[in-house]
Amino acid sequence: MTLPDMPLFDVLKERMSWLTQRQSLLSQNVANSDTPGYAALDLKPVDFEHMLKDTTKQGSFQGGLTVTDPRHITIASENTGEFDTQSSDDPETNQTGNSVSIEEEMMKVSDTQAQYQAASDLYAKAVSMMRTAIDRSAP
Repeated sequence: MTLPDMPLFDVLKERMSWLTQRQSLLSQNVANSDTPGYAALDLKPVDFEHMLKDTTKQGSFQGGLTVTDPRHITIASENTGEFDTQSSDDPETNQTGNSVSIEEEMMKVSDTQAQYQAASDLYAKAVSMMRTAIDRSAP
């Protein structure tokens, strides 16, 4: 198993991919804020609770490795690269039938940016820890 194929990196990559696609969708909402009849969209959240429950189950994950100890962590990514969209939570529409609220969209953009930065920082920290572990184990 190579370093990028480790379950932790898989989950972080999936999270960052979801956040990237969400940011793109939110920017489309802002760009169409004056388009009559445009309905604001957002991505359906990824069920991370389900993924966390899977980590406690014994079984196997991608690559054919088997969990032999309950302390082993396995998280199989089921991401196909595309995430499902849904109507935005804000049901208010203006006179033209547009449901985009610039204030709401900008708050979502800011939140998405902060989450992406946190995931990116976790990824960098995990790589740093792996490098430290490899350096210490080398003769």
